[in-house]
Amino acid sequence: MTEVQEPLDEGTVDPDPLVQFGRWYERAATVTASPEAMAVATADSEGRPSVRMVLLKSWGDHGFTFFTNYDSPKGHQLVDNPHAALLFFWEPLGRQVRIEGPADRTGAEESDAYFATRPHASQVGAHASRQSRAIGDRAALDRRVEELETEYAGQPVPRPPWWGGVRITPVSFEFWQQRDNRLHDRLRFTPAGDGWSITRLQP
Repeated sequence: MTEVQEPLDEGTVDPDPLVQFGRWYERAATVTASPEAMAVATADSEGRPSVRMVLLKSWGDHGFTFFTNYDSPKGHQLVDNPHAALLFFWEPLGRQVRIEGPADRTGAEESDAYFATRPHASQVGAHASRQSRAIGDRAALDRRVEELETEYAGQPVPRPPWWGGVRITPVSFEFWQQRDNRLHDRLRFTPAGDGWSITRLQP
């Protein structure tokens, strides 16, 4: 059940959208198991859209970062059309945050550092799965995992060259707060000089 929330108001929202996002993110973490879950929308070179759920791994002045298989459809789309849209939906709070901006790959050092923190099984899985490619059956995937478990037994698993981070640099934020009668509050932040301009959008 969605909690009753205070209105989203220009007078009380933080003028820095990263600070405002942090406030909402911390609150979401108290009512949902995965506040970091977000939809990532991309488009191919012909403008055909695609969307899927991923996990946010870091965020701040540097941007919003997730990790993926670069050889996946999303990886190829982000090369052909290096822009993305993110959506966080925290249903218990009746809140959404939309973020849009250009996308770039993280450096190898950053990708290596994060990969090293993953559980061993997840590291092996990144090698075993060529994400989104067809496979005959589940047994074929399981066999490949077993082969890699043997290959990397007792030793570090290196990051596959096709796996790494993607960072979105925001050029637009929209904070959406559910209100009665579908008359929701929507505030959009866009760059303005050294800060951000806030515009109220109709629901």
